[in-house]
Formats: sequence, structure tokens, C-alpha cells
Amino acid sequence: MATGTAPANDAFLRACRGLPVKRVPVWFMRQAGRSLPEYRALRGEGSMLEVIARPELATEMTLQPVRRYGVDAAILYSDIVVPAHAVGFGVDIVPGVGPVVEQPFREARDLNRLPPLDPEADTGYVLETVRNLVAELDVPLIAFAGAPFTMASYLVEGGPSRTHALTKTLMYRDPHLWAELMDRLADLAIASIGSQLDAGASAFQLFDSWAGTLAPDQYRRFVLPASQRVFSELKDRHRDSRAPGIHFGVGTGEFLELLAEAGADVVGVDWRVPLDDARKRLGPETAVQGNLDPAVVLAPWPVVAEQVTDVLDRNAGRPGHVFNLGHGVLPETNPEVLEQVVELVHGYQAAP
Repeated sequence: MATGTAPANDAFLRACRGLPVKRVPVWFMRQAGRSLPEYRALRGEGSMLEVIARPELATEMTLQPVRRYGVDAAILYSDIVVPAHAVGFGVDIVPGVGPVVEQPFREARDLNRLPPLDPEADTGYVLETVRNLVAELDVPLIAFAGAPFTMASYLVEGGPSRTHALTKTLMYRDPHLWAELMDRLADLAIASIGSQLDAGASAFQLFDSWAGTLAPDQYRRFVLPASQRVFSELKDRHRDSRAPGIHFGVGTGEFLELLAEAGADVVGVDWRVPLDDARKRLGPETAVQGNLDPAVVLAPWPVVAEQVTDVLDRNAGRPGHVFNLGHGVLPETNPEVLEQVVELVHGYQAAP
């Protein structure tokens, strides 16, 4: 059970649970990061993993966008590769490239390189950051981890990939080994997110950023069981705290329903699916998050305002909507525009 006290601003949590809210809550994926000048000033040189391992810096970087934008939730400043890095798999984050694996996953013996995560011993710095934040924030803190498929794609490919050819080859060539790998990565996600919730986070998001490279039947056969286990075990473990779970993927419009079937309370919708269509497909029991195209906020403000309002209009005032971008904030985004977006969302009133 989460140990933190209830945040003063609970609009985000209420929306995740499908409850009425006085104003639509909003936060942005990658809201802490390269688009903020105060982040760049504090970040300096060196590996992102080194920065994450310094709780005082990670705490401040999580707080920066909350102060600047007035968003309704904070997301922990960390990265999805932290658990795999912490257990010694050999993952680093290369600037301008992303996660890179020195020795990619190739065979059964590589499973030995993914031992169980001991959160206090292996990622105690993450938990210290969470506790710092819970003591200071008046909005909910979102825990997160990489979904098994997206993590597997990095470990198998050795880094970012356009085709995920090696990953799909392993799925079909050796389904048993694939299932074992997915189970190990589900274990890491459960342990990591669970420890963040224990430390006081109020909700969690499972990032399956690359699941959109799969066809629906591939997702159902090779991915869904592991993701279902993540949501099921976390919900069972944190039943008393009722920490809502968000399931997010990019290019997953072909199987939004499967993201919900995995057990999510909230399904992240990218900009390719109109929000009203997503709501029809998912039904009233599932909340939605999204879904402004991140590139739109680079346009002149009248265009941005029109598109933000369109997203809100498509939701039509129904409970269970968290406004967000359809993916992360782009580095070239003007923070002042995001401030205006938050103000517009908070002031929005649905037509009667």
C-alpha cells in the first residue's frame, strides 16, 4: 500500500477513476526534460543514468514542470531502462541515440543477466527521490516502468530499431524463450513500479512505446499475457490504495481494446485516433489519456488552441479524461506554449 498522504489536487486521480472533476486535469509525457531551459541548466554533462542516481537532482527535475506549467500530476524523473541497468544487464543511455545495450539478448543463458530486482538495494536512489517528492508535491506522483515488450525490443535489438526484426524473429523462432524473457521483464516492471507505489506514488504508467510495431494477433499472442500480469499483480498488491494504472503505446490504434484488456484503468491514446472514436471503442468503464499531436504545439498559438479545443470537444465533457499529448514533449517545444495549453485546458467548459 502506498505510504504517501493524499495530494491536495486529486483531479488527475479522480479522472483516472472515471469520477467527475471540476476541470480537466492535464500533464505531459516528457514534461521534465530538454524543452525546459531550467532543466538544461541543471542537467549539465554526463550520463542521464548518473543524474537519475542523484536524488536531489532527480527530485528537482521532477518538480520543475509542475512549478512552471501548473500541471495536475508529476511523473518521476527516471527512465524505463533503470531496472535493467540496475540488475547489471549492461544498458546505457547514449545522448541523441537512446538506450544502447553492449551485449544484446541472444540466447537462453542471457536470462541469467536478468536477476530479480531488489528495489531498496538496486534502486534505492529512485525510492529516495519518490519519498522526497511525495513530501513536497501537492499533486499526485506517477510511477512508471517500461512494458515487457518495449524493454525486450531494446535488449534484443541492442538499441532503438525501426523494424524490430531481431525481436520479431526471436518471438517466432523460439516462443518458449520469448515467453521466459517477457516473464523476467514483467517481474522487473512489477518490482520497480510496486516499490515506487510503496514509497508514496499515487498512480503508475506502463510505457509500451514500441508495441505499435506489432499486428493485433502478434500483440495478443506474444505480449498481452505479460502485460496483463503486470497490471494484475500491481492491482492485487495495491488494492487498498487503488492506484490507477495507465497503459500507453504509440501507433497502437489497431488494438486499443487490447491495451484495456491488459487491465489498465486508463488507456493512453496517441494522435492517430480521434478521441471520440477511442472512447466509443473502449466504452465508458475505461478512462482515456491524450491526445494532442506533440508537433502541433510547434505551430502558431491560434492553431494550437484550435487543436487543443478539438480534443476537449471530442471528449464532450465526459468523466474519465486526462489531457495529454499523444507522445512526449518534443525538445524544440516552447515552454510558454505548454503554459498556455494548461491554462486553456483548465479553463475549458464543455458545451451543454
